[in-house]
Amino acid sequence: MTRTRNIRPRRPLLAGTTAVAAMAVTAGLVAATAEPAKAAAGPKLSLIAATTSITLTSWKEEPGVYLDLGTYLTAEGTPLELKVTRKSYKDPVTITQTVYEGGKAKAKVLPKGTVKDFSGLRDFAKITVTDKAGKKVLSRSEDFCPNNASGRVRPDAPATSKYPESCPTNPFTLGSVWGVEKGWAANTYAGSYTEPVMLAAGTYTAKVGVAKKYRDLFGIANKPATIKVTVQERSYEDEQSATGPASRSSASGEHAGHGAAHQAPTAHTGHGSGHAPTPAQAAAPVTSGAGPSYNVGHGPLKAAPPALPWALKKQQAARSMRVGDTGGQTDGSRKAPALQPLSKRPAGKPSVPDVPKPDLRSLPAYGIVVSDGEKDIPGKDYLAFSANVWNAGPAQLVVDGFRSPGKAKMDAYQYFYDAKGKQVGYTPTGTMEWDPRPGHMHWHFTDFASYRLLKANKKEAVRSGKEAFCLANTDAIDYTVKNANWHPFNTDLSTACGAENSISVREVLDVGSGDTYSQDLPGQSFDITDVPNGTYYIQVLANPEKRLKETSVDNNSALRKIVLGGKPGKRTVTVPAHDLVNEN
Repeated sequence: MTRTRNIRPRRPLLAGTTAVAAMAVTAGLVAATAEPAKAAAGPKLSLIAATTSITLTSWKEEPGVYLDLGTYLTAEGTPLELKVTRKSYKDPVTITQTVYEGGKAKAKVLPKGTVKDFSGLRDFAKITVTDKAGKKVLSRSEDFCPNNASGRVRPDAPATSKYPESCPTNPFTLGSVWGVEKGWAANTYAGSYTEPVMLAAGTYTAKVGVAKKYRDLFGIANKPATIKVTVQERSYEDEQSATGPASRSSASGEHAGHGAAHQAPTAHTGHGSGHAPTPAQAAAPVTSGAGPSYNVGHGPLKAAPPALPWALKKQQAARSMRVGDTGGQTDGSRKAPALQPLSKRPAGKPSVPDVPKPDLRSLPAYGIVVSDGEKDIPGKDYLAFSANVWNAGPAQLVVDGFRSPGKAKMDAYQYFYDAKGKQVGYTPTGTMEWDPRPGHMHWHFTDFASYRLLKANKKEAVRSGKEAFCLANTDAIDYTVKNANWHPFNTDLSTACGAENSISVREVLDVGSGDTYSQDLPGQSFDITDVPNGTYYIQVLANPEKRLKETSVDNNSALRKIVLGGKPGKRTVTVPAHDLVNEN
């Protein structure tokens, strides 16, 4: 079928306003005691509610209520750990649970069909809402990402959770890890992946339970949580007139997504001002990959990781001051340090030592649409798309740029590390250039990837002019590979890429993560105005000049078949499924 621009409606991210402390206090009052799990080595899971009553807001301008009811899944004894993978795009997604026998981890294969993708456990939570008269007004199911906003429920629980902070959204994800740390709880609300419900102002009773399929699978007691719900109706206009203009953005932030997860860390605000979003921008929906976002080019802008409760944010802020890599940790407990570049060029003779290196791999293009170049150039047809290059490891890609005083470009170097994290070599690898365009305002590493439109015979028809990038870990592609870092540092452009007056810049692509870049502007997207209709392939090619030293360069190219049709000014593109992957 012909692809059209598919912009998802604005949705809130997972709310982080339910305090962990309140959850811990109320847990004893409203927690459901889990029945013994069928597998003794597995975790003891319970559904709890942080509060017995909650007030939700329905905005007149955007009617509807998001059912963040403050219900959580807790894990005791051992963590709930799930690994979700597929061997290739020709194979279905499968899931295993990590259980423990004699203190040793063991993979338990869960039934086929338990998962269909990487977004979470489908239809996990069952929600019913009744009005004051006891009449059922709503019945729905919610998907559950175990990596949702979480926090400790008891003071002797591990201080931090080793699991990632969201479920991946890239259609070509290969492997993911989901988990609820022992002594922790994960919000069952589906966040940005759910739809609002229509409830008039008033009071209701909500019951939240776990679907029988998952109760039987994980040994969860059939004891739904009950919450009194008060729905209040408000408007932006009333908020503005009552408290002034500042309230408008505050109100937007409340219902539009708790976007703090996209704000630059304090230590990097000076480097990310060009990308730090307003609350409304931070709530931007998942896009087709062909539209602009504050993370210019690096798209599609996926929903931010669910916002974390304040207490957990405080813990993470303290942790970030002391984290560091430790040799031998490949189970996800490894934390990425805030990598800082040297302020001067490396000394000594360049060398490429025999140590682990990164392995750059390209994913097939997606989010493919025909556009008019954002109406900048009338009479032109462009083929816009998103492309991702990821690092399969087993080592980080670390590139530093160094600037000679007064020079417009930086000289770039790739660094190499031994198993203990000690730098043991470096080699020149091109340049970095400053991009002054609005929305960019950062340093690009040149020749990281290139994009070509190939004819049916695989000969080049059109080449994208985009080959320079600011590297960022925007997507979790496969967190099951060796040395995958489940907590990469630079996850958007506000945390890396430097400022105009920078003397040096460090850009990192961590193991298991990839960088998605949307080719949606003239000069980046393919100009197909004079390209005949027919079958073509979009080629995504990593490390095209082979300047970067890798484990292998045999997997740097990925092709995505498309069919162009239509007439000038009204061109169409049909995008067949790529094996079992069809993101339409």
